[in-house]
Amino acid sequence: MNADIHMAQILTYLKLSGYKLGLLANFNVKHLKDGIKRIIL
Repeated sequence: MNADIHMAQILTYLKLSGYKLGLLANFNVKHLKDGIKRIIL
């Protein structure tokens, strides 16, 4: 999986929905807290 594609997708979703904050979660990590990224417009 390409992280750039997922980043572009969440940015598009945030812009279209009008939200300023989103979370990008990667479940393929040992500890879930290491796979969560906070995205702010």
